[in-house]
Amino acid sequence: MNAQRPQQKQGHLVRKTTEITLVRENLRLVKQLYPALAQRDLRTLRDLTRAHRLSILQGEILCIDGKWYVTHAGLLRIALRARCFGIRTTLQERQSDPLAGRWVFRATVFKSRLSKGFVGYGDADPFNTSLLVRGAEMRVAETRAVNRALRKAYGIGLCSVEELGSFSAPQKPLAATPHSGHPGSNGSSNGQPRLRDRLCLLIRKHDLNPTLVKAYAADFCGTPTLKDASCDQVESFISQLSAAAKKDPNGLLRKLNSYAHPTEANP
Repeated sequence: MNAQRPQQKQGHLVRKTTEITLVRENLRLVKQLYPALAQRDLRTLRDLTRAHRLSILQGEILCIDGKWYVTHAGLLRIALRARCFGIRTTLQERQSDPLAGRWVFRATVFKSRLSKGFVGYGDADPFNTSLLVRGAEMRVAETRAVNRALRKAYGIGLCSVEELGSFSAPQKPLAATPHSGHPGSNGSSNGQPRLRDRLCLLIRKHDLNPTLVKAYAADFCGTPTLKDASCDQVESFISQLSAAAKKDPNGLLRKLNSYAHPTEANP
């Protein structure tokens, strides 16, 4: 027993030293990548590093529009460190629609052999994913499900990057591209959350049909598709949708249902 205590103490010192080194490395890198971050954001990074031992250099944690997100790689690192017993994924065939490119997965994370499992669901379709992953919606849905199950299992309060509506490759630092009012530029601007993400959050919050919302948005903006709308038009639509969802949800549902079936042309 006495022989084990020095070893335990030495192991604790090694972990503490590694943690301090990682904190310093993350703070050094973040000041280079995101020079506009406030001191409170740096303190948040310090706390997250100490709590989860995530590395910016390894792409395990990212800052997008001033908010911290864990990545799939970071969640897997946490699970590996905690000796996760296993992860099982299952395609939800009833909720999926391959022809529409919509996929829904259920993931279960088992922390130990006797664990009952922590469940998470993930969905993806052409409307809530980036053009960069078009055609890979099934893999995105499975990754989102795994991420949510892992976050539940290990108490990770951070949202994961892959769960964002505009899932794509690693994001650029805060030195973002300037705001543009040209058609098709309804992404991020001036450090604000992406318009597409805000729209996806509204859809999920009020349990709206994404396809009908997309049709309504195009009609509202007066464009052939939502992608052709300008930032200002999408911003205006989001405000309209948010107000309608709060003040008259039943009226909004009736409005959306009117786009369910195209009106046949009169002979």
